[in-house]
Amino acid sequence: MAPRYQLFCPVIKIHVSIPLLDRANTKYTVSFVAPSNKDTIAKLRFSEAARGQTVTLHGYLGHSRTPSKKLTFVEFFGPELDEQIQLVSIVEVSGQHVHESLRHKKALTPAVIKGQIKVKSAPTVTERDKQQVPNEIELLEIHVLNEFSNDVDNSHSLGPDQRHLQLKSSSQLRQALQFRSQIYNAACTELTAQAYQHIETPLLFRSTSEGAREFLVPTRQRGLAYALPQSPQQYKQLLMASGIPRYFQMARCFRDEDMRADRQPEFTQLDLERAFASGRDVMADVERLVRRIIQKIPAPYGGTTLQIPEDSAFDTLTYHQAMSKYGIDKPDLRLEYSIKRIDHLLPVDLISKISPLHQPAVDISMFSAPESMESNPSRMREFISTFLDAPDATTYNSNPHGGPGVFIYDSRSPLSGLQAFGFEAAEEVERLFEPRDGDLLLIQARPNEEFTGGSTALGRLMIDLNKSALDQNLKTLSKELKFLWVVDFPLFTPVSTGEESQRKFTELQSTHHPFTSPKTAEDVDLLITNPRAAIADHYDLVVNGVEVGGGSRRIHNAAVQRFIMEQVLKLPVGKVEEFAHLLEALGTGCPPHAGFALGFDRFIAVLLGEYSVRSVMAFPKWGKGDDPLVKAPAQVSDEDWKIYKLSPMS
Repeated sequence: MAPRYQLFCPVIKIHVSIPLLDRANTKYTVSFVAPSNKDTIAKLRFSEAARGQTVTLHGYLGHSRTPSKKLTFVEFFGPELDEQIQLVSIVEVSGQHVHESLRHKKALTPAVIKGQIKVKSAPTVTERDKQQVPNEIELLEIHVLNEFSNDVDNSHSLGPDQRHLQLKSSSQLRQALQFRSQIYNAACTELTAQAYQHIETPLLFRSTSEGAREFLVPTRQRGLAYALPQSPQQYKQLLMASGIPRYFQMARCFRDEDMRADRQPEFTQLDLERAFASGRDVMADVERLVRRIIQKIPAPYGGTTLQIPEDSAFDTLTYHQAMSKYGIDKPDLRLEYSIKRIDHLLPVDLISKISPLHQPAVDISMFSAPESMESNPSRMREFISTFLDAPDATTYNSNPHGGPGVFIYDSRSPLSGLQAFGFEAAEEVERLFEPRDGDLLLIQARPNEEFTGGSTALGRLMIDLNKSALDQNLKTLSKELKFLWVVDFPLFTPVSTGEESQRKFTELQSTHHPFTSPKTAEDVDLLITNPRAAIADHYDLVVNGVEVGGGSRRIHNAAVQRFIMEQVLKLPVGKVEEFAHLLEALGTGCPPHAGFALGFDRFIAVLLGEYSVRSVMAFPKWGKGDDPLVKAPAQVSDEDWKIYKLSPMS
């Protein structure tokens, strides 16, 4: 007897036996199906007018429930897997063949079904209530479009080696990709409206001493290789020298760095550059871009919808202000803490107890007691003891500058628990922080010198304490977006002793990249007299403690660019010549220009409240940068090595 689906759709059906590279030798059925499919689940689910109609739908079978041998319920999902309707298979209606076929299919099997729309059965449904009761489909016919292999089990947890099934079974992952697509389209629309031109730049670049470790692409020419770009930085500056007024692209970037939750070896950045512009001009464009796309597509974040008020400008802090007040160059403004310097008030004997440094700077901050610990110093003592005894706190306890000094405010104790501070310092602490019983006060020593790097020990400690309290549900965090510009970074940063770097030729390295311009004429003069004191026209965009992008005004003068490379960074001649193409372009009347790069993966993750960028990427890398789904990176055959005139090292 022919399958019943042949009655309702034209089918070209070919049966061929093909040996599969699989555990089983199965029949591979090739079908071309073109049924009429004008209906959607969204239209049919609550439609009274559709009741009694016979419909055809494409989609996926869900999990089945079989109360008896003659009755089966299955959820049926549309092609987008976001709408569903219940299928009811009754042997007397659908026939034994269709009924058995439905019962034994795995969830997420693609199929075409035909059935009659009926109001969903319920114990007591009045005519008035039927308007609010969803419909269901009484199954008449089914055409299974493809099968799961027998050795595939999609009923349990899925690993990264089954990423396609993770995406198929997780509405959260699919919605993240859909949201990402919407943000992408909105960003392109907005930048086009701002007169930026979308221009693609090459992925096969050359190796230059720009920053991070690169991925090399060998060629068939002995000794020659391309490098995948860390960013389109040099190409977009070449575009500015080419007379392009405004450029943008969604750029794929590659950096051979260690994996982190917010870092991937290949990633996407929304890259833009503007000629005849200052850093402030570009910051205004970016702020307008971010505001417009979020207003057009509010981000579902923790069950709430986020908006940015039209009349509220993003806050701005200098690098020094951020490091002084928060102990980090990308502060989360939702965290209610601040840092103050207090070494000028503390007794010498207390400072000597907390640090071996000579005349260190000493900072203090307060961790407010969660509601459950208010007026309960003993609970706070238990919390901080558990935190500092944990393996993750080793870096704080073994800090060569000294561990943190911990004090719990208790009005019942002498000087409220701050007797080690002395009267003057204790009084000032109470004035600065207005502590309550159970609040935690922490002091931390550091070298008494200019800030370098991205954080201080106390800044990291305050962030980790708040994270621990959040993880234990002792505190909650507001679900608003707190945008912040951090500006006026040092143009150069000392290279730390023992730091792994490709730039081992100098005591200074570029804080951002070597193409960043000094901010003022005075900073240009400092290139000669004291380059470490020069300030960069560099700006980072931070939201909720995550750096989502950064940019700068670029050096557009070839002589200044060469001076920085040769005299400040002290790159060898060969390294400077790697940038000959850029230096030549800057010397051909290149206009002043500035730009910005938005880390698109991080930005989407923040908007969706995701901790890891893997949650907003279709096929991310894992572990050591591998892709378990396609088994990349993979071994290269000896024949392929020979083509590229290479051989693997033993």
